[in-house]
Amino acid sequence: MSDTTIETATATAPARRRAGMPLAIILALGWIGLVLFVALAADWINPYAFTAMDLRNRLAAPVFMGGSWSHPLGTDELGRDVLSRLIVSIRMSLLIAFGATLISAALGVALGFLAAHFRGLAEQAVMALVDFQAAMPFLILALAVLAFFGNSLALFICLLGLNGWERYARIARGLAISAGAQGYAAAVQQLGASPWRVYGRHVLPNIASTLIVSMTLAFPEIILLESGLSFLGLGVQPPGTSLGNMVGYGREYLTRAPWILLAPSVVIVLTTLAVSMLGDWLRDRLDPTLR
Repeated sequence: MSDTTIETATATAPARRRAGMPLAIILALGWIGLVLFVALAADWINPYAFTAMDLRNRLAAPVFMGGSWSHPLGTDELGRDVLSRLIVSIRMSLLIAFGATLISAALGVALGFLAAHFRGLAEQAVMALVDFQAAMPFLILALAVLAFFGNSLALFICLLGLNGWERYARIARGLAISAGAQGYAAAVQQLGASPWRVYGRHVLPNIASTLIVSMTLAFPEIILLESGLSFLGLGVQPPGTSLGNMVGYGREYLTRAPWILLAPSVVIVLTTLAVSMLGDWLRDRLDPTLR
């Protein structure tokens, strides 16, 4: 093979990687952007108060089933506008999912760095906690905690934040040990940098891409877990509402008013699908073994 052919091949490989995004990823980003906009602008785009009742229009059909444009997605059993409740539910579910994902990632990374720095007994204790968390059925633990301590939004978010932290701990520990083996972390430490600076300013930025991909892959799990607990009545409590809460109430009217359950179910499926697709694409783009 000539030198010209080799140079052409090496030049076209990065060009292929820089090619445009697949259509599916563009659609996924568009949906995520729309959902984020709805969550941030919920107070301004809501056509009605999500708790406002109109008993004269209870169980009104949506537009695509012959209903009126005054309630595009119909109304529920109390005459509350489904679209208004859906908008507020999106904001609540995203707030819970974002908060829980950040708590889980922060806890896991901190324990992973702790295990990588001290090794020995500290590492064994952290890994024992990781194994215990991985073996514990989280849904049963969540049901027990919520039933015993009652429910509040802060407790609910913190509880969901305990789900999946062990994967971040494993990733952070392994990558931090790898960074120490590569020498740059040890070199910075020998120059007098504190452990906070070594891990916060040098190790963490180098493993951030892997952690971000892990967060995008775990985010849909949090949404589904919140939806499941709210469906069981242990999530967001009235008068608050979430996507799982709407599905839980809508199941009682599945035969008479399926649109109550249909709207939040479609949002849950599309949101989890979009975030999962984005996470898979980011993993392929950021994985150094594929470069």
